[in-house]
Amino acid sequence: MKSVFIIVGGRVQGVGFRYFALHKALEFNITGWVKNTCNGTVEIEATGEAVDLQTFTEWMKSGPSRAIVKTFSAAEITPNQTYSNFIIR
Repeated sequence: MKSVFIIVGGRVQGVGFRYFALHKALEFNITGWVKNTCNGTVEIEATGEAVDLQTFTEWMKSGPSRAIVKTFSAAEITPNQTYSNFIIR
C-alpha cells in the first residue's frame, strides 16, 4: 500500500471534481479524502495498491470534463490516519 497527497489547481471547484475523485476512488479501491480549499485548489489524500494509486493519480491530472487543470502536484506520504473508505470533506 502507498499513499499520496495531491494538490490540483485551475478551474477545479464548482465543476464536480470532488465527486469525480470519489467515483474514481471507488472504481480503483482507493481510500482517503478529497476537499476544496479556500485558495481555490482541491486537495486529495489517497491510499491504495501501487498500480491502482498510479491510475487514480493519472485521472486526477485531467479531472472531470468541465475542469481545467493548470497545476498538479503529487507526493508520496506517510498518512496520519488509516481510512476504510474515501470521503468528501
